[in-house]
Amino acid sequence: MKILGIETSADDTGVALIEATGEFGVDVKFQVLANAINSQSAMHAEYGGIFPAKAKSEHAKHLPLLLEKVLADTKTQLSDIDAIAVTVGPGLEPCLWTAITFVQELAGKSNCPVVPVNHMEGHILISMMKYSNTSRKSEVLKFEMEEFEYPALALLISGGHTELILMKEFGSCEYIGRTRDDAVGEAFDKVARMLGLPYPGGPHISRLAEESRQTHEATPRGFKLPRPMMNADSYEFSFAGLKTAVLRYVEANKPLSDDTKKIIAREFEDAATEVLVSKTVRAADEYDARAVIIGGGVSANKHIRSELNRELSTVDCKLLACPPEFSTDNAVMIALSGYFHALKKEFADPASLVANGSMKLAPLE
Repeated sequence: MKILGIETSADDTGVALIEATGEFGVDVKFQVLANAINSQSAMHAEYGGIFPAKAKSEHAKHLPLLLEKVLADTKTQLSDIDAIAVTVGPGLEPCLWTAITFVQELAGKSNCPVVPVNHMEGHILISMMKYSNTSRKSEVLKFEMEEFEYPALALLISGGHTELILMKEFGSCEYIGRTRDDAVGEAFDKVARMLGLPYPGGPHISRLAEESRQTHEATPRGFKLPRPMMNADSYEFSFAGLKTAVLRYVEANKPLSDDTKKIIAREFEDAATEVLVSKTVRAADEYDARAVIIGGGVSANKHIRSELNRELSTVDCKLLACPPEFSTDNAVMIALSGYFHALKKEFADPASLVANGSMKLAPLE
């Protein structure tokens, strides 16, 4: 089955075409026939975050160009596509509406069935996959589903989300923890801005943090950031206090030297990582989880992945994480989610599609 994926939930415009086979489970295999992305990060850097009106305009500009490229590169006609999958939430609603309107027009021209997709479901599903290529030098990337057992936990960490979800089986989703304020990715971006680092801030914070680990044995005496709610009797998260603690330290120590910036970045990343890992491992132990699925843009963070993998091994739990290049927003994961819905003929009338910026995960039954 060939599925066209369309993604515009934030500041990345994505169009992808995949070909997939198999029912949900280890029999699932798919290949990425084309994956076109236009990133707006540089444009939004001056604002230190996404400017929705500009993002919407850029999506409208690039969607037809990316679609044309995908179809041309794969020598595909719209009539060859079995379904169009489009993100309808969560995300920035002006951005979501851009893709919805585009798909409505596309479906009207092609009579192709349409599948509405939850963006976070896409993150979970792509993190269940692994490369099946013997060599990734091939032009076509091939994937298959990882083998794992339930119950499983999904840790979704991005600029807009910090969520811990229990799945007793595929399609059975129960939120057991969310952030009460800032998402962890949002905290990374805001701390980066305090340090004068470019947007998006996560990769720059991580780079400085790793440089500090290489050159300093420990952070200076007396500099210890809080680990908010790490020991609280719940799986809720909070990163606003951690961000504020960094701000106070920065203001008290201006001007910041390069070494000080590295030390702050390291302590901030360590604090955020310890909170995420501690709560996830504790939940894995309590719910006897056999796997933790980590997804979202922040899941590309090497330190978080490494620490989580190390700690999960102590409770005999497997970590599932997609290749870092697919952890950020992309249309491949949207097409993949659309495939599973299309298998069950869970199509929608294009005219009925509505953007839902705060959309929650709905189970795939």
